Amino acid sequence: MKRSRYVAQAGVIAAVYAAFTLVMIQNPLGFGPVQLRLSEALTAIALFTPAAVPGLALGSVVANSFLLASFPLAWLDVVFGSLATLLGAMWTWRMRDNVPLALAGPVVTNALIVPAYLPVMLASAGFYRLPAFGIDVEGSWLWMYLFGVVAVLIGQSIAVYGLGMPLASLLKRAGASQLSGE
Repeated sequence: MKRSRYVAQAGVIAAVYAAFTLVMIQNPLGFGPVQLRLSEALTAIALFTPAAVPGLALGSVVANSFLLASFPLAWLDVVFGSLATLLGAMWTWRMRDNVPLALAGPVVTNALIVPAYLPVMLASAGFYRLPAFGIDVEGSWLWMYLFGVVAVLIGQSIAVYGLGMPLASLLKRAGASQLSGE
């Protein structure tokens, strides 16, 4: 693939992913211990072009950076959330011949990495104490992590498999398989 085409694709993917993520962050399901970021469906684009790998990671950096103004601990999300996105996109591109396995990359990397730092960010905001539901895992990193793994796994699965897989099918029918220039 020509370098200029690669850079252009990565830039467009970064912009679209960041925009969709910013929209999702504005609602309660876009952040917190239970997250459903519909923008994660866009990770399916990594099935079609290697430019999606840096594009998705850069989009994650841009979107998560917007949280820094109001929440200084968001730097954890900028660094580690973007790392999870990068690793998931790399997995998706590498395993692209087996779509269900390829799409597991963003699900697994986010489910394992994001909950590792999320307790630090969210415990300070009181997100792990919900007395009405009998939930109080604040102060126990392991329980907060395990709760986060399950919650992020469910949210990612809904976004990536529920929306990303149909998106991949639509993109394939539209000729997106030619994006990689292979």
